[in-house]
Amino acid sequence: MLGLAKSGYESAKLCHKLGAEVTVNDGKDLSSDPHALELEQQGIRVISGEHPLSLLDNKPLIVKNPGIPYNIPLLQEAMNQGLDIITEVELSYYISEAPIIGITGTNGKTTVTSLIGDMFGNSKVNGQVSGNIGVVASKVAQEVTKDDYLITELSSFQLLGTIHYRPHIAIVTNIYSAHLDYHGSLEEYQNAKKNIFKNQTEDDYLIFNYEQRHLIDTDDIKSKILYFSTNQKVNGIYIEDDYVVYNGIRIINTHDIVLPGKHNLENVLVAVLAALLSGVDVKSVVHTLTTFSGIKHRLQYVGNNRGNKYYNDSKATNTLATRFALSSFNSPIIWLCGGLDRGNDFDDLIPYMDNVRLMVTFGETKDKLKTLGASQGKEVLQANDVKDAVNLIQDYIQSNDVVLLSPACASWDQYDTFEARGDERRERGEKKKKTF
Repeated sequence: MLGLAKSGYESAKLCHKLGAEVTVNDGKDLSSDPHALELEQQGIRVISGEHPLSLLDNKPLIVKNPGIPYNIPLLQEAMNQGLDIITEVELSYYISEAPIIGITGTNGKTTVTSLIGDMFGNSKVNGQVSGNIGVVASKVAQEVTKDDYLITELSSFQLLGTIHYRPHIAIVTNIYSAHLDYHGSLEEYQNAKKNIFKNQTEDDYLIFNYEQRHLIDTDDIKSKILYFSTNQKVNGIYIEDDYVVYNGIRIINTHDIVLPGKHNLENVLVAVLAALLSGVDVKSVVHTLTTFSGIKHRLQYVGNNRGNKYYNDSKATNTLATRFALSSFNSPIIWLCGGLDRGNDFDDLIPYMDNVRLMVTFGETKDKLKTLGASQGKEVLQANDVKDAVNLIQDYIQSNDVVLLSPACASWDQYDTFEARGDERRERGEKKKKTF
């Protein structure tokens, strides 16, 4: 098990339980780590602080933490020796009795996974959410039965470490340029995503974005391909006359769906199709679409104050995610933005700023974003942090304004995580609501 973390911890316990001789290796010192000490008490060897090449002497199977790059010497030598290197989602496939719904994509995969999970939760069909959403798949795979579904969010890092992995329903929400520092090229990143359907058979389903159908060679795909589209009628699921339509049946009017934005309409289409293919009833699907308010920190509706709606999109750590957020509203937007300066500019946001009435910038990029706003004739305030930004807008807010935290930057200049950044904004917003 290369890398402890949550996946390494659960994988080590699983493989030990199944009778394997397990060694956990981590570059960090684990001598005081409680999980490492627990594993040692179970008879699992833990080697930390370095990656000795002697670990390869017995030609082991390597279960790699997804975040560890392949260019470290231990993995380079393992590849030279032709050893199998997998991630723990591959283990989940080996042991799962349940059919798998696998969800990947550059954006939207967490929302889709959560929507599907909620639809299952409202129905009589049992489905368990797992994977990149924060719940280790190989742990959940031990709990599901053949009558359940294992609903797994999959990152490109996880998919790169798959060999036999085969979901019954594979979903690709979209593929844009991302994580090139890890994958090396756009082609390698795309190929990692495509691993989700490489082992599917004619008994399986692939749900793919119709707008990006040029990215796949349908002649090489054995599974049944179903598309989703918000723009036209397709073989799959689509929007027609403001209705979600599948198999000629109107499922719901789009105006009754609580998640905002065109990109969320795409997420809705994907989730509806996967749920219906899995036997979830239409009533349960509709209940989710009329009540599901979003994923925490991902364009999450957190309440209103004096008629103004507040949205927490702290997960928007890049401009692509913020473009989605800015294009999700027709009302005037008070846009809270800024964070870690990675050296990029923000000009690609200009076409999406028409509805921005006021900007409040903070963090290392606050001057860059102020310049951007001024170039588009926007009023711009500067704040120390998110808490200060929420304070500042109280004297500027107008009726029908949408208050949107969508930073377009990572949080690490001021906060440990994007979750901490979003929680500060949400908590401060709740305090302000009590004041007025």
